[in-house]
Amino acid sequence: MEVRYVPDPIRFERMNTSELRKEMLVDNLFKPGEITLLYSDVDRAIIGSATPTGGGLKLVAGEELKAEYFAQRREIGVINIGGDGSITVDSETYSLVKFEALYIGRGSKDIEFKSAKADNPAKFYILSYPAHMSYPTTHITIQAAEPVKLGSSKECNERTIYKYVHPGGVKSCQLVMGCTLMEEGSVWNTMPAHTHERRSEIYMYFDLDDDASMFKFIGKPDETRHIVVKNGQAVISPSWSIHSGAGTTNYSFIWAMGGENQDFGDMDHIAVKDLR
Repeated sequence: MEVRYVPDPIRFERMNTSELRKEMLVDNLFKPGEITLLYSDVDRAIIGSATPTGGGLKLVAGEELKAEYFAQRREIGVINIGGDGSITVDSETYSLVKFEALYIGRGSKDIEFKSAKADNPAKFYILSYPAHMSYPTTHITIQAAEPVKLGSSKECNERTIYKYVHPGGVKSCQLVMGCTLMEEGSVWNTMPAHTHERRSEIYMYFDLDDDASMFKFIGKPDETRHIVVKNGQAVISPSWSIHSGAGTTNYSFIWAMGGENQDFGDMDHIAVKDLR
């Protein structure tokens, strides 16, 4: 498991492109036949993926967690962005097609990922935070997720937000998670931008063609930078950073938050005219 420490706002201002990408971009996800995990000091998030191509892939704690098993003191959110697959949690198996999710509660011991077809593997995106109590493991379909339509074609940001894990849906300790689907012709997300000092946020972009890119804007509102992001890559945004972006085409992304509260509307908005 890779361990990473995100820069503070002062060091962030002095970093070049290579340094920003090394510290903030997660670009090793969805390796065929592997589980990849990154431990971030930002709210102790673990960002990862499982892409089974042969047999099952078992999620284990690793030396970094100093735990008997991965979810001993953690909760986990998983969303499938690939082919059909399944997750077995303590002998119960949940089938997940694309855009379906599984919330895995603290205390779940045996977790295994499988694909229905090796030539069209499931691609499980994994996000985990520490948890102080256990909530039931729950399968979530996109049809059951709470949809919120935002934006307009005039502003090039027409999109639908689907909330999977949140106080009004599937309960968790601190994880809030869902996905956003952009309409054709729309490229902007989270603009006007905002921060939330009480939570960090991680975006993972997908459904981008090989020749398409996302331009992810991060940093304090008056000291912004951008990172060029490709399909299946994620960016860590600490609480002091904005987290908006624009693509060369429409796209989808998974957002996930952890921290002080779970209030989806807890945002400190920044007017476009005030960004620098």
